[in-house]
Amino acid sequence: AAARRAKGEFVRGVSSARNWISTDPDSKYPPASGRYHLYVAYNCPWCHRVLLARSMMGLEDAITVDVLYPNRSNEDEPLGPNLWKFAPDGAQGRNGRYNKFPECTADSLFGKSYVNEIYELAGIDDQKSVPILFDKETETVVNNESAEIVRMFGTSMKQFAKRPQVDLYPADLAAEIDSLNDWIYKDVANGSYKAGFSSNQDVYEKAYETYFAALDRLNERLSKSKFLTGDSVTEADLRLFPTMYRHDPVYYNRFKLNYKHLWQYPHLWRWMSDMMSLDGMDPVSNAGYLAHCKQGYFGRTGNSTIPLGPTGYPECYKDPKWSPL
Repeated sequence: AAARRAKGEFVRGVSSARNWISTDPDSKYPPASGRYHLYVAYNCPWCHRVLLARSMMGLEDAITVDVLYPNRSNEDEPLGPNLWKFAPDGAQGRNGRYNKFPECTADSLFGKSYVNEIYELAGIDDQKSVPILFDKETETVVNNESAEIVRMFGTSMKQFAKRPQVDLYPADLAAEIDSLNDWIYKDVANGSYKAGFSSNQDVYEKAYETYFAALDRLNERLSKSKFLTGDSVTEADLRLFPTMYRHDPVYYNRFKLNYKHLWQYPHLWRWMSDMMSLDGMDPVSNAGYLAHCKQGYFGRTGNSTIPLGPTGYPECYKDPKWSPL
C-alpha cells in the first residue's frame, strides 16, 4: 500500500474491528435493542450507507447514534490534525467561516472530543475511522467496516425494525447482490476516490474512465428494472446511493469526475427519484445532509471555500424528469 501511495494512487485503509452481532448462542454480541451505538459523519459515504440501512429499516429506536463534525481536526488542536471530532457548537472552517450544523452531537456516551479516544477507550490504538458500531454493554467496538454493519442491520437486527418488510439481503438474490457490491465498490464507490484523491495523472485518468463506464453499465441495467435486482430495493441499491447522491453537487467538481452529470443518465436519474421516495429516506438525503457533504469535501482541500450551488439539489432528485436545461 505504501508503494502505491508513493506513486500517487489513493489506497483505502483497512478496518480492523470485524466482530458480528449474531444469534449464535456463544456470540459476544447478541441482537438487542438499545445496546448498540453508531458514531458517524454525514459527509462520509461509508457512514452514509450505514445510516441508510438504519433509517430505511426503521432501526432508529434500536440503535442510537452520535454525529461528528464534517471537517476533521486542524494542526493546532490538542490531539493533532486529521481526526474526526465532536463539535455540536460548531467550529471555525479553513475559509474563516464559523459553521454550526444542527445534526452534530456531542459524544453522548463518554463525553470525548475525538473519535480516536473512543477507540483507545475500547483498547484499539491504531484506528481513527468511522463508522463505528459500539457496544454500550461491554464498552467495546463491535465493527468499523461499513459493509458488514449494513449486513448486520439487514439480518441480525431485522427483528427490531419498524419496517421489517424491507429485505436488504434476500437469500435468493444473495449471489447477485454480492456480485453487484463487488464491482460497484471497486469501480464506483471507491473508484470515485481513486480519481478524486490521485496525484498521478495516469491513475486519475484510468479511474475516471472506469467510473463512467460503470455509470453506463448501471444506466443500462436500470433501463430494465426499477432497482438493481428487480422491483424491490436491496443492499446493492443502498450501497450505490451515497456516490450517486454526491456525484453532481460534489464529485463532478471536487473529484474532477466531470464527463457527465447524473441527470444525463435517464435511468439512473429515475432510480434516484425512486430511492428518494422510499420510507425513511428524508433524514439521510435532505438539504441538511448535503450541507454536511459540501462542507466535508470542499472545506478541507484547495482554498476551502464552500460552493453555494448547484441550484436545486438534492430536491431535484425526487423528480424523475428533472433537467437544468
